[in-house]
Order: sequence, then structure tokens, then C-alpha cells
Amino acid sequence: MKDAPARLLAEFLGVFFLCLFGIGAITNDAGLTGIALAHGLAIFIAIAAFAHVSGAHFNPAVTVALAATRRIAPVDAIAYIVAQLVGGLAAAYVANLAFGTFKGVPALGSGLSVSTGIIIEAIATFILMVTIMGVAVDSRGAFSIVAGLPIGLAIFGDIMWSGPVTGAAMNPARWFGPALVKGDMSNAVVWIVGPIVGALVAAFVYDAVIKPARD
Repeated sequence: MKDAPARLLAEFLGVFFLCLFGIGAITNDAGLTGIALAHGLAIFIAIAAFAHVSGAHFNPAVTVALAATRRIAPVDAIAYIVAQLVGGLAAAYVANLAFGTFKGVPALGSGLSVSTGIIIEAIATFILMVTIMGVAVDSRGAFSIVAGLPIGLAIFGDIMWSGPVTGAAMNPARWFGPALVKGDMSNAVVWIVGPIVGALVAAFVYDAVIKPARD
């Protein structure tokens, strides 16, 4: 991987920003709008700062989808995912140090089944990944220069509708760090399988249906 230290540090920091801002907003009881805004702003800032360095994946599900569509080499994808997971873990440790204890581990809403949780996370991540494909991956996208804005807004919107029922992680790294530090790995499949399936479907649908329609 060319420029590996810079690229991996960028991926680490992007997830670190996302998790720390998000955990902080939830722990400080910022309310649903504040929590959604914190996550959206974190991604907007991280993309603006690091997109030119690593491509700004900041999400193992995104990296898996881009690897599956041959936009990143498998070995590089594995390195990206490790950096992302470590970024989420580091943010959770910092939050624990800062607050003594923290909130922000994604969890299922009362009465929600694991299968329904997977579907909701997949749909939320599909929305996010289609946005990423349209404004960041497809060079013809109208918002490619400021891709962080629509991507951040997609995260904001996703959290507003699905945050109360699944935590709206849309990102295995966003779940992994806080869950590991808190020692609560319950229903892990929701925040691993859901986002990965949603991202994969979005990437293949975009390539097969949306992108050719614009040629």
C-alpha cells in the first residue's frame, strides 16, 4: 500500500472523530437532533480533512463494499478495517477516561427482534452507501468536491429515523469500540451483518442500475 502510514492514520482518525463526537453527544444527553448532528458533523469534518489522503471510508462496511466492487485491494481493505476498529476503540477509551463512564453503545429498542434490527441497520446503511457512491465514488457526482456535506446529512437523517430503534450505527466500528470497552457485545450480528449487507447491496445496485443510466 502506497503511503500506508498516512492512509491508515487518516482512517483511524476519521472513526475516532465519529465515535468520540457521537459518544460525547449521547453521554451529555444532547437529544436525538443533537446526537444526529454530532455524528454528521464528525463525518463532514473527517471527510474534509482526510478524503484526499485515504478516500475517507471511515467504516468497515463501506470498505467491504468498495473491495467487493474492486475499488480497493483486499489486503489494503483489511488494513483499513483494522485501523477503523482501532479508531473506534481508542475513542471509547478516551470517552471512558473523560466521563468516568459513558453512554453510546448501540442497542435494540424495546421489543425489537434481532432480525428486524439487522433489516433496519441494512436499510440505513444502504441510504448512506448510495449517497457515498453518488457524491464521492462516482467522479461525475455534482457534490464530489464537498462530498462530506451530503454524506454527513445522510447520517443525520438516518439517525433521526433509526437511532431510537437500533442506535443507527451503520458502521461496525461505531459499535465495536464502545461495545468492547463497555463489555456489552450482545446482538453483535445486528451491527456487523446489517451495515455490511446494506453497503454491499447499495454498491452493486449503484453500479448495475444507477451509474449505467447516466452513461
